[in-house]
Amino acid sequence: MSDQSTNSIAFVRTQEVPSMPPPYTAAGPIRWMRENLFATPLNGLLTLVALYFIYAILSGTLPWIANGIWDSPSLAACRDMLDGASGACFAVLTERWHQLLFGFTYPSDIYWRPTLAFVLFFFAAAPVLFFDLPRKLLVFTGLFPFIAFYLIWGGSVFTPLLALVGVLAGYFVYARYVASNFAVGFLGGIISAALVWWLGGFVIPEHEITEGAMRSVPSRDLGGFMLNMMLGVTCVSLSLPIGIALALGRQSDMPFIKYICVVFIEFVRGVPLITLLFVASVMLSYFFPPGSGVDLFIRVVIMITLFASAYIAEVIRGGLAALPKGQYEAADSLGLDYAQSMRLIILPQALKISIPGIVNVSVGLFKDTTLVSVISMFDLVGMIRGPILASTEWNGVYWELFGFAALLFFVTCYGISQYSQWLERRLATDHR
Repeated sequence: MSDQSTNSIAFVRTQEVPSMPPPYTAAGPIRWMRENLFATPLNGLLTLVALYFIYAILSGTLPWIANGIWDSPSLAACRDMLDGASGACFAVLTERWHQLLFGFTYPSDIYWRPTLAFVLFFFAAAPVLFFDLPRKLLVFTGLFPFIAFYLIWGGSVFTPLLALVGVLAGYFVYARYVASNFAVGFLGGIISAALVWWLGGFVIPEHEITEGAMRSVPSRDLGGFMLNMMLGVTCVSLSLPIGIALALGRQSDMPFIKYICVVFIEFVRGVPLITLLFVASVMLSYFFPPGSGVDLFIRVVIMITLFASAYIAEVIRGGLAALPKGQYEAADSLGLDYAQSMRLIILPQALKISIPGIVNVSVGLFKDTTLVSVISMFDLVGMIRGPILASTEWNGVYWELFGFAALLFFVTCYGISQYSQWLERRLATDHR
């Protein structure tokens, strides 16, 4: 009886069996291909068609790149070196790289100045882009625009110094009155900065302005990819705070402020950018005092900034509308005024939601800077379509030049998109 009961008890293993590796077809590259490339018959057919097109493109492109000529004085000499073979004439990049990057008339002996400004830009942008860095580095970020202006344009050192003094004066006026009246503080800061800039020409004697002056470069000598970078960085940096102000103004309870913002946003969004550029080139100078001679670069920056501000305002307005009403009520329950609630509670959440839209506008704006070539500003595309292709030595070279331009824009825009994805992951605190 006891033997039967003992035999009926199931054996329980006292040690765990070591796990076996999965079958080769259920893991690794084969599994990835089955799930992503050949999951269904239709997906498999599309994969084969895509592979055929990739092979057809690479089979013609790679030999063309591999047989490229980098040392040739002209297109005709390059074709003679190829002797009928398929190959690119990259010699145009070797000979005209300085024009593609710095423009046609920017002095070659001072290329180090915009290059240094470009390097310093990364140090200035790092505390803003990566907020884990020490906040003390923001001091250099605030000084960078004035340093970059002096390096690129040159001239008297008093010009960026006066601008810096004006901005500091505006900041102190804003900080003094923002607690009691936001509008008074904001307008007072702008007026103070403008007054210091305007009065500086009368306070400083003319003979002192020439002292410490660096070689001056007019804006008409700026060009190449440098001009695209300057327009992109400047306009994006200026359009973001203006867009925030327009988005808040559109949601304002004051009808006058609200209608002004609505009319401005809808009008600018309904007008092509190229039209605004023609206005900046031809008509905007009539709105300034006679003889003021407002630079074309400044006029273009004004128009592109206003254009981008309208789109960023709508993106941020969508972020503000996505926040629940309880966030606004929570700010009111804490006793915060309008400026404090927006700065501490509402805008941080709205801007986090609006990151993809803001990056989308920024990338589109950076690519749209090539439109300045239609108003005789020789940016990267303007240099290719103008002085380079107009020369007899390189007339007929297209793929090499426009491929180089596409590569520069792709690297820049891809870097921006990758940073935005990192920032979204860094700020994704909702489900932690």
